[in-house]
Amino acid sequence: MRIKDDVAIALKHGKPIVALETTIISHGLPYPTNLETAFELEEIIRSLGATPATLGIVDGEIAIGLSKDEIRSFATRKDIIKVSKRDLPIVMAKKLWGATTVSATLILAKMAGIKYFATGGIGGVHRGASNSFDVSRDLYEIASSPVVTICSGAKAILDIPKTLEVLETLGVSILSYKSRCFPAFYSRSTSYPVDYDCQTIDDLLRIIQDNRKLDKNGILVVNPCPEEDEIPFERIEPLIEEAIQTAGRKGVYGKDVTPFLLSSLCEISDGQTLKANVSLVKNNAHLAAQLAVHDIS
Repeated sequence: MRIKDDVAIALKHGKPIVALETTIISHGLPYPTNLETAFELEEIIRSLGATPATLGIVDGEIAIGLSKDEIRSFATRKDIIKVSKRDLPIVMAKKLWGATTVSATLILAKMAGIKYFATGGIGGVHRGASNSFDVSRDLYEIASSPVVTICSGAKAILDIPKTLEVLETLGVSILSYKSRCFPAFYSRSTSYPVDYDCQTIDDLLRIIQDNRKLDKNGILVVNPCPEEDEIPFERIEPLIEEAIQTAGRKGVYGKDVTPFLLSSLCEISDGQTLKANVSLVKNNAHLAAQLAVHDIS
């Protein structure tokens, strides 16, 4: 493991740090939006007084914080491996480049001692999972990690009710920031309630800090997409169904499903889903930085 200088200094002195994943750069967003967003996320976190740590695997080495040139490589290279927990030792042993998913980012953030992680949407139970058994490793890692995950709910392409059932079974506390329901990525409102609606940063922190005292892992903070950029659920749902049917016809499966569906949705929505995706992940980075900064003040 190597740790970028500014992240190492922040860790040494107990300063606030926010972890960021690299799959959103290499597989989640198209170029050049991916590169612009990666830099903007780091700048948002710095502007609020925290240190960003974009995590990835570079030539088989765990990188806790990336240089600008390395981030450019993640945004442009075509040989980046999408890395979940099971892929970590393989990518490291073969000295490859690997982009961390939510699950892998949580593992590396825990190893480094980082307390907060901002992402767009988590993985979950895929539609049709009763036949495919396709359930994301993200849910299990969130449940077992002391790192707090800040997101805009589960990706809208998933089976949201089943995802919530698994999170409940795994004992994950779900806190929503200024909302009474579990958001569906692009959409702010759904019919699914959350465990607790927190109206302030202090409300969130009290629960997060008491959770640490109990030594109980599994805190998920859901932060709805900004209202001006959201796509209402009733409008996005038919597009999701269309994209899922296309994926089925083309034989897309496994870890390729999510990138394919996100790309298809961007195309058939005339870029609206891309705009919402960028907006919500920036909003989550902002909230994560606020939590990290206030957690030590």
